[in-house]
Amino acid sequence: MAKHDIDPNYLDPNYEPVVNHSENLPFHRVLSARMGRRAVMKGSAGAALASVMGLGLSACASDGGQGSGGNVRNAGGEAAKSRALGFQAVPVSTANKAVVPSGYSSEAFLPWGTPVTGSYPAYRADGSNTGADQEQQVGMHHDGMHFFPIDQKTGGNSSTEGLLVMNHEYINQKALHPAGPTYNKDGARPADEVRKEIAAHGITVAHIRQDAGGQWNLVQSSPFNRRVTGGTEMEIRGPVRGYDKLFTKFSPNGTRTRGTLNNCSMGPTPWGTYLTAEENWHGYFANSDATQPREQIRHGVGSESRYDWELADNKADQYVRFNVSALGGSASEDYRNEANTFGFMVEIDPFNPESMPQKRTALGRFGHEGVIFAPAKEGEPVVCYSGDDSRFEYIYKFVSSKPYYAATAGGYLLDEGTLYVARFNEDGSGEWLALDLEDPAFAGKVDAAKGTTVGDVAFDGFENQADVLLNTRLAADIAGATPMDRPEWGAVDPNTGEVYFTLTNNTKRTEDQVNAANPVAQNKNGHIIRWQEAGNDYTADSFEWDIFVFAGEQGTETVVDGEAVVTLNDDNIFNSPDGLWFDYNGRLWIQTDGYSDETFGNQMMLAANPETREIKRFFVGPQDCEVTGVVTTPDSKTMFVNIQHPSGNWPNAAEDRPRDACVIVTRDDGGVIGA
Repeated sequence: MAKHDIDPNYLDPNYEPVVNHSENLPFHRVLSARMGRRAVMKGSAGAALASVMGLGLSACASDGGQGSGGNVRNAGGEAAKSRALGFQAVPVSTANKAVVPSGYSSEAFLPWGTPVTGSYPAYRADGSNTGADQEQQVGMHHDGMHFFPIDQKTGGNSSTEGLLVMNHEYINQKALHPAGPTYNKDGARPADEVRKEIAAHGITVAHIRQDAGGQWNLVQSSPFNRRVTGGTEMEIRGPVRGYDKLFTKFSPNGTRTRGTLNNCSMGPTPWGTYLTAEENWHGYFANSDATQPREQIRHGVGSESRYDWELADNKADQYVRFNVSALGGSASEDYRNEANTFGFMVEIDPFNPESMPQKRTALGRFGHEGVIFAPAKEGEPVVCYSGDDSRFEYIYKFVSSKPYYAATAGGYLLDEGTLYVARFNEDGSGEWLALDLEDPAFAGKVDAAKGTTVGDVAFDGFENQADVLLNTRLAADIAGATPMDRPEWGAVDPNTGEVYFTLTNNTKRTEDQVNAANPVAQNKNGHIIRWQEAGNDYTADSFEWDIFVFAGEQGTETVVDGEAVVTLNDDNIFNSPDGLWFDYNGRLWIQTDGYSDETFGNQMMLAANPETREIKRFFVGPQDCEVTGVVTTPDSKTMFVNIQHPSGNWPNAAEDRPRDACVIVTRDDGGVIGA
């Protein structure tokens, strides 16, 4: 019997084992305490479903006033007009197609297997493309993406030509191969199958152009077209570079590694590069040792890997590296440290196809969902935020040591700085806790924790700052951060400066954790949180937080100071918010990755006006998919939306295999999307 028949989680890339067993106060209890003093949110059929605190953020400007910072735009007037939702909401759908509002059109674009580089090998609908073919084709399971105008480096903002860069999170083995994954009689995997699976991961850079008729096409033979895969050589940068816990047979000095995996969301940098996130990377490695190092324990690395790449029958070095057991006499003789080179944000320059991707270790090592940058200001530090997408994990902020100057800015700004983790207090305040051994408060907590057990880890201290960053989750445990309900995508409101994050769900909440805020065990709907940094200063060490909206079925109310500010209805019911993005006009786009049933239908994307909290459903994806990744051209007239893991024969009814694809959405009158 195959092990995926024994363990249903084996091939589930969304399986995130709960590995935070610290005693830090979880967010649901913080939320409950605050809401117990404020207001109650009522759900359909008269049932109390959830609660929301009433302390509003000063910068929300719900009455059209100005936020706390002097540089915050007035939330009324022109800004509010630009954020108005001018389309008719689409109903929920269970059809195996993309659904858009009346007056809009959509088409699938750049599906898995589209040739983009090299010899441009054609996609074969029977799954018979080789591993070498896949290295030249669009990868599988499209996720986060960004559109870079082709003239961006020279100050332009073309909306008709650019580089569409997208992540490929994981794979559908059954669709990838003619007969699904296979094993030899001895239990080994055919090497070319493994090569193909690794190649289907990673990132695609596609040079695209709109013709005179409005049709978007791949620019064939463009030097910008590129595949970055799970086997592409990469450089380690930042404080963890050269640390002995990164030494491997491939890189005895701990400065390089191969590949990026489980790339979920991303973040465009202020200097025009692309950061891709390594999320559920733990499942790609196997460690059969009797004991595991804390760098693996705190992330859930198991004795068997998700895809058995380490079992490739040719025993090639690029495959056996996924066995992170201690097999040699030292770390330089095996791959015991290979997993330590994953769990980072990876920077790719789409305009320099010969450049080597760089893993930015100063941003921490955990299950990065993505990264979102605060607006960069001349002469001030660069600030960015990232969520650790797992139950009871944390939200982080990085502040660079060096200031930003547009003329000289580059990835070096992400190599030095301070990483913080968030603590959310019951009174609606919050603190950023430095994860830095030079910070007296953190250093004191580290000293106090020595000789104790932190969660499941027997803690004997940190060797240096590289050790702290390699063990970011453990450091956050010790700092006293607030465990959250799967923090995923983030976004910064261009009008108010508020930071938004999706908290997708937490089905691990038990009956004894039920409260006024969360009266249903195994809560599966989630909500969206937001905060304002003190003084509207992104480098501040404190903030005020609020809940923007709770997800749920019809009748679910988000209540602030006794007033329902959002009441979900047929036009906007949703569950499990995931993707999040502010468009160039300040509308908030919310994508879902949850459960589909007769109430919610397929996964969807909604648009929200942050000033009024009006929310409308804009897009519904095909059956069994996740709607993820969204961006528009600078003129906001073409929208790109990614569809991940569809089922059946979407998008081509004439083919048997489902193909992940990007969907292009346009208005029939050529106008602004969402207006």
